[in-house]
Amino acid sequence: MALFHLSSLCLLSFRKALDSSSPVLPCKPTSIYPISTTDATTTFGSCNIYRTRKIPRRRRRLGECWAAVVEDVDKEVLLAAGTEEQQEEEAAEEYDWREEWYPLYLAVEVPDDAPLGLTVFHKQVVLYREGGGVLRCYEDRCPHRLAKLSEGQLVDGRLECLYHGWQFEGDGKCVKIPQLPEGGKIPQRACAKTYEVRESQGVVWIWMSEKNPPNVDKLPWFEHYDRPGFQDLSTIHELPYDHSILLENLMDPAHVPISHDRTDWTAKREDAQPLVFNVTERTNRGFAGQWGRSKNPALMNFLRFQAPCVLSNSLELVDKKGERQYFSALFLCRPSGQGKSMLIVRFGASARSVLAKLVPKWYFHQNACKVFEQDMGFLSSQNEVLMKENVPTKELYLNLKSSDAWVAEYRKWMDKVGHGMPYYFGHKSISLPEEPAVVEHAPAGLVAGISASFPAKGGVGTQHAPNPANRYYRHVVHCRGCRSVVKAFQAWKNALLLLTLAAVAAAILAAARKWKFIALASAALFFACSYACSSAVSLITTNFIRTHRRL
Repeated sequence: MALFHLSSLCLLSFRKALDSSSPVLPCKPTSIYPISTTDATTTFGSCNIYRTRKIPRRRRRLGECWAAVVEDVDKEVLLAAGTEEQQEEEAAEEYDWREEWYPLYLAVEVPDDAPLGLTVFHKQVVLYREGGGVLRCYEDRCPHRLAKLSEGQLVDGRLECLYHGWQFEGDGKCVKIPQLPEGGKIPQRACAKTYEVRESQGVVWIWMSEKNPPNVDKLPWFEHYDRPGFQDLSTIHELPYDHSILLENLMDPAHVPISHDRTDWTAKREDAQPLVFNVTERTNRGFAGQWGRSKNPALMNFLRFQAPCVLSNSLELVDKKGERQYFSALFLCRPSGQGKSMLIVRFGASARSVLAKLVPKWYFHQNACKVFEQDMGFLSSQNEVLMKENVPTKELYLNLKSSDAWVAEYRKWMDKVGHGMPYYFGHKSISLPEEPAVVEHAPAGLVAGISASFPAKGGVGTQHAPNPANRYYRHVVHCRGCRSVVKAFQAWKNALLLLTLAAVAAAILAAARKWKFIALASAALFFACSYACSSAVSLITTNFIRTHRRL
């Protein structure tokens, strides 16, 4: 039951944990309780307090008392800006986003027969497997005329650009140019720029530095996933908002019972409650600490954020047999451009229940997609507001001590290292992209359907062309298992429809009433099974829509 229970926590958060239930005071005191007697407007926190006329002394005292009460309550429930010592700790650190390992893809999902185009911040790369299965990664740009190599194909283990047929292998060396005259030599500059990639614990990582060799000490390593018998369930999702907003969401257990209410039996809005946090570590490489529910403080999770974009949540407990069991929720986030991110989710446990083994993986995958879609509207709009307002998060967020401690820690960490990133949103500093993102327009109609039909690029039909709002594009194209299941269900649906038609025809042609009944009953059964297959395909590929928003 362990992994099934953990994976049912919506694959976006760690355990049930919840919002503060503290009473809320009015944000904007009116002139009934003014603070002074002059005509002016004063800002209290984020709230304006207006004064328009002279007020008797007794009422002035009441106003002063009200302001003091509000301030005391704010100090009690809101996270403070930080002491001088903390501000010194948060001073800018030397940092370069290129000197890091980023999670590119799950190794088992890398296509064997096609290149895969991916992005890290604004850097576009192409990943593929050579004939011997060796992973190679180049800049996604042909040195000839800048065509995308990810739009190419694999020929005898070589990566071929489909614009003019130039072929590359190994360390980016160009080995074939069809247009060269006989005896002509390939120019030395006709080579693809390479990036170092490593496969570790089932994940492909990329080292982005152009100056220094890979630092293996920075390559993330997860102890639980190296334990004998440790099992995990992994999925990939492409999402239409910034990776920092994604990380914020993942380290926010307080939203689970509200946003994901009744998604499964573990998330219930009536369980919302204050959380307990204990930060035990702060460095320029991240932070770590414990958290739990106020109603069950004995059960504490351990959360760690590790630069540049790795988040883990672990839980250890002793079962009834006296054996220690380990549970882990691992979130590997990759910035994939302005307002875009890609996430590798891994839920693992040292033991699995019989029920968890019986439930098919595709069901867990679609449930994960549902959870992302429940949050997508909030997070996309949050991304938009941060871009438009162009102010640090401390000017916009109202972080509670009992729910938002990790969010505040993360934004303060961004203050220390954000200057070494292409763009970032910090707690008290911000740096927006210098240049707006370039929107690439795909071809339309039949051409789009054909171009999207290659492995890992989509399915046949324009509805599966790249679209961050489409579940098929966000997950199914990145998951071999779900693609295979969809293909199998569609084949069964079509076969069962044919059997339905055949059974109806047999009922029409049959002379005896008995055979007519049998044929019609068979037709009804075949049609019901076909409908079930169609429903399964829809469950895997169709976006979740909240009932209260359905018109």
